[in-house]
Amino acid sequence: MNTLRLAWLLGRRSATDRATIVLPVVAFAVVTALLLVVAGGAQAFFSWTDETAFLYQLLAVVALALLIVPLVALGGSAARLSARRRDDRLASLRLLGATPGTVTALTVIESTVLALVGALAGVVISLGAVPLVGLIPFRGEPLGAAAVFLHPLLVVLVVVAVGALAAVSAVVGLRGVILSPLGVRTRQTAPRMHWVRVVVGLAVVAVTFVAMYIVQLVSGFGVILTILAVGFGGTIAVLNLVGPWVIRLVASGQAKRAGTVTKLLAARGILESPKAAWRQVSGVAMTSFMAVFAGVGVALLGVAADSGKADAASLQLFADIRTGVIITVVASFLMVACSVGVNQASAVLDRRAVYVSLDRLGMPVETMNAARSRAVLSPLRITTIGSAVTAAVVIFPLAEISLIVAPASILMIAGCLAAGILLVWLGLRATRPVLTRVLADPSPSL
Repeated sequence: MNTLRLAWLLGRRSATDRATIVLPVVAFAVVTALLLVVAGGAQAFFSWTDETAFLYQLLAVVALALLIVPLVALGGSAARLSARRRDDRLASLRLLGATPGTVTALTVIESTVLALVGALAGVVISLGAVPLVGLIPFRGEPLGAAAVFLHPLLVVLVVVAVGALAAVSAVVGLRGVILSPLGVRTRQTAPRMHWVRVVVGLAVVAVTFVAMYIVQLVSGFGVILTILAVGFGGTIAVLNLVGPWVIRLVASGQAKRAGTVTKLLAARGILESPKAAWRQVSGVAMTSFMAVFAGVGVALLGVAADSGKADAASLQLFADIRTGVIITVVASFLMVACSVGVNQASAVLDRRAVYVSLDRLGMPVETMNAARSRAVLSPLRITTIGSAVTAAVVIFPLAEISLIVAPASILMIAGCLAAGILLVWLGLRATRPVLTRVLADPSPSL
């Protein structure tokens, strides 16, 4: 009971900074809604039993694999949004004598409550979206809302999974507070990146490359689905593993060669937390990865249409593939938009003390915003190119190089990347008022 009362007290105190409450709830709502809608669409495909059902189910698994990892990453970012402020408060409690068990309980309660509130809001959103999703045509007729609605038990499982994700993310992020509360309070924690990340990442990409060749030789339905899902999902997952290491390596060189205050401040900001820098651009990295698949799909449809040999059934299949590509890309951009808002606002709130100190030293707000933009756009260039190349390597065994570099494919990829970069830039512009408010009120309530 004492822990619950303390959690309520800390929650009320933190409510003065609305962004740390509202943004995680919004992010978890988007994660839950997308999970439910995408799972409902896949469920509709798996209810089919005719001879073409296998191909639709195969494409549904690919789409799920491409979306599930970014959704989990977005959920993790939302769980960590107010981590620094929470770490400060909990580290102070540890220094005052609170036990590790009390600190852990407070963290899990706060993060899980926000996640469950957002998840319940996401359920409401999905209920409103399902009838619209049911209108999407596949095989010449709408899917139907009844086919897309998930069983209530599955909805409950998704909500519980979102809450569990938040709790696990909170506990993992709490290790530094429990081990070294004084270091957290005095900002003496230093992120560690090991080259083993790159070795693991290259190994996963190599295994996936080989698996894509093998999948053409097997005939078992379950085996094919497993290879595609694990291969594509695993490759996206290792992007999150390797990305921070690559960003840290590049930022180290930029810090040594920096010739202006803006460049030095941006590089030092990235080095302060490469993982945080990666989270700000990871949404576009996933979109870049997905854009290659979308581009190859569009190029394949163009080749089929130009051949003039496709019958009515094949043309219907190609039209359905185009619809699936569009849906996947739209879902990806929804995640990017949400991720940008969460991570950009989080970055400002997380580095409040730094910005306040720079302001008191006389640095103009324009210089801070310029450094903040460079700290995001510089890693963005690296991640978009790296993710697109990784996707091209993975899909190469399944598609000819002519499809990957076809004009329609390149146009689709370039359009997706341009849209993703634009979303990040707009996110940076939209969070400028957050920095202004931080400088106007430099003493947050903890």
